[in-house]
Amino acid sequence: MPESRQNFRLTVAYDGRAYFGWQRHGDKPTVQHALEQALGAVFETEIEVRGAGRTDRGAHANGQVASASLPAGIDIPRSLSALRKALPADIRALSLEPMPEDFHARSSAVAKHYRYVILNAAQCPQAERGRVWHVPGPLDVDAMREALPIFVGAHDFGSFATKPKHDQRSTVREVKRFELHVDGPTIEFSIYADGFLYKMVRNIVRAVVKVGEGRYDLERLRQILGARDRKAAPGTAPASGLYLERVFYSLDEMGA
Repeated sequence: MPESRQNFRLTVAYDGRAYFGWQRHGDKPTVQHALEQALGAVFETEIEVRGAGRTDRGAHANGQVASASLPAGIDIPRSLSALRKALPADIRALSLEPMPEDFHARSSAVAKHYRYVILNAAQCPQAERGRVWHVPGPLDVDAMREALPIFVGAHDFGSFATKPKHDQRSTVREVKRFELHVDGPTIEFSIYADGFLYKMVRNIVRAVVKVGEGRYDLERLRQILGARDRKAAPGTAPASGLYLERVFYSLDEMGA
């Protein structure tokens, strides 16, 4: 008789430095593979997890969500404790909760919050390497902050999609909030949107930093956004500074 299963939502955090991103990638280490191996060891059966977002190689998460079909009737606190022990030290299981059968980590999401961290200092401490984008040269924070409203609202972000036709039919997304916070040499961008294109956050951050370097003005950013052509935009900020902070399943959760 087939084993009875139940749909669950698993929230995890991870340091992405040792991984080739979220998604399975042959025999290379990925977060998805590590989770599936740990869940398989805990429940002694094959488990597939489906993530809310495919974070890039070297990117991080503080609130990645995965859905998985697990044995029904499990003891959740005991299972979560066992999973934490089975996972590598750089992946942390934060919560495990039963969900309706139609819940899917990616397709049920209505918005996501990404954070991008820059260390704007002459030297980068060893502990921060691979966890931030180290920019040693001066940046005009006020100019960068003035640039953020350009991206807020519903726009065609084709200029900021590394692969414009990558797994989506449209390059239109709605950025709900875009904020910049400064704490000493640390500059943090927080961007909330109903969805993100491939490398969209990293590409936008690179363009905004060009403003901070004095190499772009606001009109140039507007022209790039309006071009809807990746060739019109600059390169990509490193994955090291990118964090998937939270996935939202209702707009009420984000105060929208």
